[in-house]
Amino acid sequence: MFGFTDDEIRAVYRTIYARRDIRRFRDEPIPEETLERVIDAAHHAPSVGFSQPWDFVVVRDPETKAEIKAIASRAIDAAQAAYEQPRRSQFGRLKLEGIEDAPVNVCVTCDPTRGEPHVLGRNSMRRMDVYSTCLAVQNLWLAARAEGIGVGWVSFLYPSEVREVLDVPPHVKPVAYLCVGYPESFPEEPILQTEGWRDRLELDDLVHLEGWEDEGGRGAGDGDPARDRRA
Repeated sequence: MFGFTDDEIRAVYRTIYARRDIRRFRDEPIPEETLERVIDAAHHAPSVGFSQPWDFVVVRDPETKAEIKAIASRAIDAAQAAYEQPRRSQFGRLKLEGIEDAPVNVCVTCDPTRGEPHVLGRNSMRRMDVYSTCLAVQNLWLAARAEGIGVGWVSFLYPSEVREVLDVPPHVKPVAYLCVGYPESFPEEPILQTEGWRDRLELDDLVHLEGWEDEGGRGAGDGDPARDRRA
C-alpha cells in the first residue's frame, strides 16, 4: 500500500550499490539547479528531535581549495609515516583526495547547540546530532549518485584548521569535507577493494540474532538482495 513500484525500488537499490567514493573528476561544472537538488536531498535527512543540526559550506574558490588541500597533504603524509613497509608504499599509491580536481567542495557541519536547550531524543545519547549529520551526508551522496555525480569524503584533515579556513564558528563541528563533481568513471567495486587494501566483509558474519553471543552466519537469510551484490 505504501511501497513504490518495482522500477522505483530497483532504482533505490541500484543507487545504493553503485555509490562509490570518488577521487578523480572531469573538468565539467555542476549545473546550479542540480547542486541545489542534491543539497536539498541532504537537508531532508532524518535528524534527532527534528533538530536539523547541519549546515553546508559550498566551496568553489581555487584559493580556498588550495588551503584545504595543503591541510590534507600534511595529514596524508603523517598517516603514511605511521605505516610500516610494504603497507607504507601501498598507501602512497592511493589517491586519497580530489579537492582541487572537483569543481565543488562541500563541508557539512554540525551545530550541537541547534534546538537547545531541549532536543527531543538526545537526552541519553548526546552524539545523536553528529549521527544525524552523517545521515545528511549519506542523503547527499546517494542523490548525487542518482544524478551521475561523484562524491569523495576527505577524512585526512584537521578539523580545527578546516574551521579556521572556512570561518566556521567555534562551537560548530566540521563533520565531512566532500569533493563533488562528475567522475572520470564509477568503478564496479570500491577502489580500496580493487587496490587490495581491504575486502568487503561477509554480511552473514555481521548479523547477530537476538543478541551478540550469536556468532552470525544465519542473519540475512537466503535471497536477501544485500547478499547478491558484492560491490
